[in-house]
Amino acid sequence: MIKEFPARKWSLRTLNRLIALIDSTGSAERKQRNCPSRSHDNVAAVEELIMSQGDQPGTHRSTRQIARETGISQASVRRIINKDLRLKCFKKKRSQELTEANKVTRLVRAKQMLSADGGH
Repeated sequence: MIKEFPARKWSLRTLNRLIALIDSTGSAERKQRNCPSRSHDNVAAVEELIMSQGDQPGTHRSTRQIARETGISQASVRRIINKDLRLKCFKKKRSQELTEANKVTRLVRAKQMLSADGGH
């Protein structure tokens, strides 16, 4: 190894680890990690909880609620949503409710802006 890659600064520990890996697996390839929180069952559970029901729109849950109900960590729930379900997580925000007075005020101000701008 040292003769083949002279520019590489090999340590004895790295070489021993590499040789042990080749002896045990027959290859120098790294093992892929298995993430138990992203199992098929957990992905299915998160998918069921996150999607709104067709006849009841707006019934989806937040990542915190899903984590609490499934027992999966919130980070793993977000990872399942992003990587497995290919969805984006958004934070719920309350919408502003406009009263009739607010609507009238907005309309008046918009007309004032248009007339001050000369219609451009």
